[in-house]
Amino acid sequence: MRVLLIEDEQRLAENIVAALREIGLAVDHAADGESGSYLAEQGMYDAIVLDLMLPGKSGQRVLQDLRREKLHTPVLILTAQEGKESIVKLLNAGADDYLSKPFDLGELLARIKALIRRAKGVSTPVIAVSDVELNTVQQTVRRRGQFLDLSPTEYRILEYLIHRPRAVVSKQELLEHLYDFDWEHHSNVIEAHISNLRRKLNIAGTEPLIETLRHRGYRLREEGVAP
Repeated sequence: MRVLLIEDEQRLAENIVAALREIGLAVDHAADGESGSYLAEQGMYDAIVLDLMLPGKSGQRVLQDLRREKLHTPVLILTAQEGKESIVKLLNAGADDYLSKPFDLGELLARIKALIRRAKGVSTPVIAVSDVELNTVQQTVRRRGQFLDLSPTEYRILEYLIHRPRAVVSKQELLEHLYDFDWEHHSNVIEAHISNLRRKLNIAGTEPLIETLRHRGYRLREEGVAP
């Protein structure tokens, strides 16, 4: 999954970015409201973490503009405003969640993951597809009860595909959601990771799970997706 952080406090931003990347999320960071708005309006993020007090353009204006443009990306607000009326105003303006500063970094990570799950229509951290079980909290994968030793990138690819059942996912889409702008990427790296992921998923007595559609991308086998 890919997250946008809009936060002008440099040290706090660095800590949040490092923590998000540590749990396998791609992260882009903007230090002011204008650049944050520009990135957010690209519509490529699974969640946005937005500070209210930003230079140039306030976080509240960023949020209002996003909702005015009918962009429904989940937004978690970071705020020093603890008054009930101000929080209600933010939620009515389209915020999905909020944390008051100072906050616990672990709680922030948990709330971001919960926002992404809800936005994908997943109410539980354990997702079952065919005979594969993926735990988004523990970041573990089992097939027919057998734990699979996936690399962080292989896990993230599988997680993204599971969140997009029956959809054809192009290499470009995977690149956009798996890597942030700081990474110099090439499409052939996706092919290599998909090949390794297929091999690890293909344990004895199982059917291939990932389907390749020539010149279009990848999808989970339709007959393997749980209703």
